[in-house]
Order: sequence, then C-alpha cells, then structure tokens
Amino acid sequence: MAAGKGAGKSASLWDNMRIRFMVCFLGVFVCYFYYGILQETITRGDYGQGDKKEKFRFARTLVCIQCIISALFAKILIQFFEGSKPDHTKNWLYGLCSLSYLGAMVSSNSALQYVNYPTQVLGKSCKPIPVMILGVTILRKRYPLAKYLCVLLIVGGVALFLYKPNKSSAVADDHIFGFGEILLLVSLTLDGLTGVAQDHMRARFQTTANHMMLNINLWSMLVLGLTVLTTGEMWDFLSFTERYPSIIYNILLFGVTSALGQTFIFMTVVNFGPLTCSIVTTTRKFFTILGSVLLFGNVMSSMQWVGTVLVFLGLGLDAKFGKTPKKTTH
Repeated sequence: MAAGKGAGKSASLWDNMRIRFMVCFLGVFVCYFYYGILQETITRGDYGQGDKKEKFRFARTLVCIQCIISALFAKILIQFFEGSKPDHTKNWLYGLCSLSYLGAMVSSNSALQYVNYPTQVLGKSCKPIPVMILGVTILRKRYPLAKYLCVLLIVGGVALFLYKPNKSSAVADDHIFGFGEILLLVSLTLDGLTGVAQDHMRARFQTTANHMMLNINLWSMLVLGLTVLTTGEMWDFLSFTERYPSIIYNILLFGVTSALGQTFIFMTVVNFGPLTCSIVTTTRKFFTILGSVLLFGNVMSSMQWVGTVLVFLGLGLDAKFGKTPKKTTH
C-alpha cells in the first residue's frame, strides 16, 4: 500500500506542469550551455602550428553528424520507453518541418555576411513572434491578450539585453543594404512554419517528443548528407580529421550534448507547444549571459538592466496570466 502511494506521489509530481516545465527549461539550459562551449571550441579553434594553422570549415558536415547522433539517441529512447507504440504522423509533415528548420538555419547564417551583429541579435530575439503570428493565421489558434503582451515584453527585453551598438558600423555597404534583412525575415518565417508544423503534429496526431526528434533528424540527415557528398565537403572533412584526430572526441561530445538538448526541446514542444519552446530558447541566451555577468562581476549597462526587468516581468506575467484555457474534447 505504501509502495503504491509512493509511486502515485512520484507520478503526480511529474504530472505537475510547473515541475515538468522547470525540468525542460533546465535541461535545455544546461545542455546548450555546454553545447555552445563545444561549438566555439570546434569552429573557432586553431589547428596545426606556425604557418600551417587551419580553421574548421565544415559546418554542414558538423550539423549532419549532429543529426545522425540525435536520430540514434531518439531511436534508443523509443525502444526503451515507447516500444512498439505506432506513430501515425504523416511523413510529409516531418519533411516540411525538417526543410523549414534547415532553411531557417542556412538563412540566418547567410545573413551574417550582410548584417552587423546588433541586427542579427534583434532577428534572433524576435523568433517567438512569427511562431505566434503563423499559429494564429494558419492554425487559427487563439491566445489570451496577456500572452501577446508577455511575448512582446520578453522579446523586447532580450533584444535590449543583448544589443551592443556597433561603433565602427560606418562602413560603406549601401549596395547590399536590405538583403541581409530579407534573409533574416526568411529565417524568421521558416521558424514560424516549423512551429506551425509541430503544432499541427501534436494536435492532430499526438506525436511524441521522441518520434518527432527521430524523424526530423532523419530527414535533415538525408538532405545534409546529399549536400556534403555532392559538394565534396565530406571528403575534405575526413581528410581534416586524419590530420587532427583529437577533434573527433569534441565532435562526438558535441553531438551527444545536442541530442540531450534536443530531447528537452522536443519535450517542451510536445508538452507546452512551439511558442513556449521558442520563448525558452530565446531566454536561454539571456540567462546564460546574465549568469556570467553575476558570476564574474561584469558591469551591466543601463540598457541591460532595463532588458532584465522586461524579461522577468514578461516571464512573471506569462506564468500568472498567459495560459490558454484548455479546450474540452468530445
């Protein structure tokens, strides 16, 4: 009897949505914090000595390996925790989700060639807005008025906190003005479409987090695999790892942290929706920088303090008033 009560208590603890949300948020935060360190180590490190120093130039291959490890990890989770539970989600939805995700990433990375750092930060900070707009227009979703206010406060706060005026931005680049911004808009729109596809999957097919993670990574792996093979990047990458085999450990660790992080990302999508997930991933960077500021005693500007207040105000209001009333199903 006591054992039954103990099991019921632990089950009810996980059923508490606030606790579940905190687990998802902390999981995303911790995994992607280490993920960011490894990404910086791999992509910005110098390889070789003297005049033979080289840089890592194989971003697409790195993402492809990341997708392979994430797909394998999701497959293991399905085998252990879901068994033979069928997945009725349409393959074209997974394909659409994967293409929009990859397209958003490529557009965002390409935009960095045309826009300065502050513009790129503002673009990244606005990610929840297209997710919300496309959810309302395409899926006819309805959010409380407080939710719109909370999203605007959080996005505005993060943008202010991360914004760094570029004092040396007086560069004559009028001939390419506008193209970088267009690429950022394309990236944001595709982020919104990814959110719409994920919302449709969880509402129509009750897609689980692990199946979503497995299939989106399989599609991404297929697209990126064909790309790196046809461009010859794969062979250059293999040659690079032969010269510097020590990088393999960091790449594998990078893939594992990405897989763990994606597990919490898709758990957030399935349990709380893509809009909440985009808010979590947007505020993650804010909390990472805020943590480093507090730990190492760096001085915060007045703009950063205003941004901090706006983010916490938005998060507090969202926790109190931003919940969508649950619909009864018949």
